[in-house]
Amino acid sequence: DRISALPDDLLLSVLRRLDIRTALGTAALSRRWARLNRELPVLSFSVESMLPPRYHRWVQLCRNIGGAIFFQYKRHAMTRELMPNITRYEHRAMRALTRSVESFLGTVARRRRVTRLRVDFFVTHNTGCLNQLIAEAIDAWGVDDLEAVAKPIYNQPGAVHSFGGHGGLCKEPSAARLQSLKLGGCVLPPLHEYGALTALVLQDIPDSTPEATYEGVFTSCLQLQVLHLISCRCSGGRGVVVDAPMSKIRELVVEKCRFRRIRLRALPSLESLASEGIIVHLEESTSFPCLRKYNLTLCLGMTLQRFRQALSQHLKIEPETFLRRMPGITSLILRLTGPDRWIVPSSSPSPPLLPNLRRLLVADVPSSWDVSWPRLLLETAPSPETLHIHIAACVEEEPGDEIPWRHTMVRHHHHLEEFVMVGYEGTKRQTYFVKFLMGVCTVLRNVTMFRNGHARNKGHWDWELVTHQHLWTDEEKDDTLKHIMDGVSPSAAQVRLVLG
Repeated sequence: DRISALPDDLLLSVLRRLDIRTALGTAALSRRWARLNRELPVLSFSVESMLPPRYHRWVQLCRNIGGAIFFQYKRHAMTRELMPNITRYEHRAMRALTRSVESFLGTVARRRRVTRLRVDFFVTHNTGCLNQLIAEAIDAWGVDDLEAVAKPIYNQPGAVHSFGGHGGLCKEPSAARLQSLKLGGCVLPPLHEYGALTALVLQDIPDSTPEATYEGVFTSCLQLQVLHLISCRCSGGRGVVVDAPMSKIRELVVEKCRFRRIRLRALPSLESLASEGIIVHLEESTSFPCLRKYNLTLCLGMTLQRFRQALSQHLKIEPETFLRRMPGITSLILRLTGPDRWIVPSSSPSPPLLPNLRRLLVADVPSSWDVSWPRLLLETAPSPETLHIHIAACVEEEPGDEIPWRHTMVRHHHHLEEFVMVGYEGTKRQTYFVKFLMGVCTVLRNVTMFRNGHARNKGHWDWELVTHQHLWTDEEKDDTLKHIMDGVSPSAAQVRLVLG
């Protein structure tokens, strides 16, 4: 036939585009197809591919019922009808996955070469063949990039996976070629013997994990350069303390982790830091001489009215809390949100915290906040060249309290050349902030204000403003420009104002 007449390289290209079950099924066609299967350098075994569309509809329906106020009989119906169906689909998918893995292990040549292996599965009693697959890939096939993500079945949210009786991923970790590793939903195995490991992602690690286990990742994985901790938990009450003067980690992401706190004492190679939902405290600036990029996403406060007012009176945080000991930062992304503005001016004057800052994004600013609060950052960063602000509309919220700015805090800026505000509605505080910048920034030449748009992350430490053109009428333009230019110094006349 014509397909068999194609060269091996082209047939391998076809196989790489198929899911693993279909690719393995081609072995029944002929000996040639069976041989080609053994040459695939990238393998992916996913339980998601075994689940029918009806499963996802059942799960969504279950979430809709659980997230709303329904009559009691509907909750009984969810337990009686939905949960058994969801569980049945999950176990059926796992049986299909394990059959594929066992069939693959039974036919594959031990001396094959695999560069990347991806496995995702549900935590059930029949995962032994998956542990065998992972061990074989590391010990015998020399895999470079491994991703193993375990997910609990729907009605057992706390279940986690364990990698066999020996507790490790393989039998000979010291001889492994593993360079990149992602582990999810599992008991964390020993990683200190993987000498080639340079990139590590840990996700959904359970709360039974001791704090010292995380600290050991920093201190014992000596070649590690990239570390991401996502939705991880730990046991213990003191928090995670990182003191790793020999570490080569240059990129650290701590995202939605439930640690009591995380403190960095020494990471001398750290260049980029991102945290979401938790403030990472640096204890000594000289221990982080290479740190240049920082991304902080933090939402604080409560929406329940009976608690909201009491909490908002006590929840006051100064910029120094999360920006101290970062003098080398050149690029900063802040997404600080909550029902009420919790960031406040410093109680006492302090020297510039960010003397080398050049690029600044302040995104998702609730429109109910005093949107001039980024002025606090300008007071502690004398040299930014680019400032982008995105304001998120809060239709149901009343405007909050305004910051009582003091004239003694005004400092002229001689480097800011570009200012862009997305979400501009022409409110009093928005107009005030634009006028303030035009008055204190001596080299500011471009001010652009968009009515619609958002700030989109490009990775963890870069961004782009996605805007949608608003059809301003001539009257709206004239009124907006008049309000902005009213009372502004003559030197600001050189600023180019653009409404988008």
